[in-house]
Amino acid sequence: MSIYEFENKKPKILKGTYVYDSADIIGDVILGENCYVGPGARIRADYGSIRIGNNTAIEENAIIHARPDDCTIIQNNVTIGHGAIIHNATIHDYAIIGMGSIVSDWAEIGTWAVVAEGAVVKNKQKIQSRTIAAGVPAKIIANITEEYEKTWTNYKRIYTELAKKRLPNSLKKIA
Repeated sequence: MSIYEFENKKPKILKGTYVYDSADIIGDVILGENCYVGPGARIRADYGSIRIGNNTAIEENAIIHARPDDCTIIQNNVTIGHGAIIHNATIHDYAIIGMGSIVSDWAEIGTWAVVAEGAVVKNKQKIQSRTIAAGVPAKIIANITEEYEKTWTNYKRIYTELAKKRLPNSLKKIA
């Protein structure tokens, strides 16, 4: 993994978190316990700050950034899908950000809210807790059911377990 200090700001990665070698963590980042950061992910807090809670999965090629003197906040048990972009937003516990989606400046994603694949959450837009938003721009299309929550709770555990399996050196580069 590439960990970079920037202007005396050093990333802090807490115990049980696995970051792939090809991922970058830059500047004022706190990455919680038991997180998974996939290949090609970029978490860049050179201007602002990024705070990521425990048990969060940041999948391949996701990008997370913060504006100058501002903060991107991703709480606990969040799933950030492959290729998603999070820019200066707040994402609450258990939220799911779908593959290739964009969550823009000062947007807020509620607890157990889902941003569907390819959706765009606009600047300052709020997605209420326990809803599913899809489209460009994102609009509420459904509510989260208990069955959906149960299924995704299991999926979220898979990434926590995957991080544990990768520690300390169980992933071996062969070429």
